[in-house]
Amino acid sequence: MAERSLRGMSIGAKSLESDDNVDFAARNDVAYVCPKGHRTILPFAEGAELPNEWECRCGAVARREGDDDANADDLAKPARTHWDMLLERRDVDELKVLLEKRLQMHRDGWIPDYE
Repeated sequence: MAERSLRGMSIGAKSLESDDNVDFAARNDVAYVCPKGHRTILPFAEGAELPNEWECRCGAVARREGDDDANADDLAKPARTHWDMLLERRDVDELKVLLEKRLQMHRDGWIPDYE
């Protein structure tokens, strides 16, 4: 029975094709750098749309290396805080008056203590 068993290479383990006459697609290497300094190089096909951001291995958002336009936007426009938005609607003297009114309401018992 052993004489009649099939012998040869395992199917699917190795390819019988060679790399002769194979043309690979043209590639461009693009580097991304995160705020922590990690540098990631990714190959993209020529003509592919390149993303401006990529998730770094540390979880931070990495930007394309040499892409100074994105950094210039971040530096030119700081984030608005709640205080900045409040000062757009009221001035400091008006806020002091409102604070004093609320504190007086608290002292008079209009606003209960949550202790």
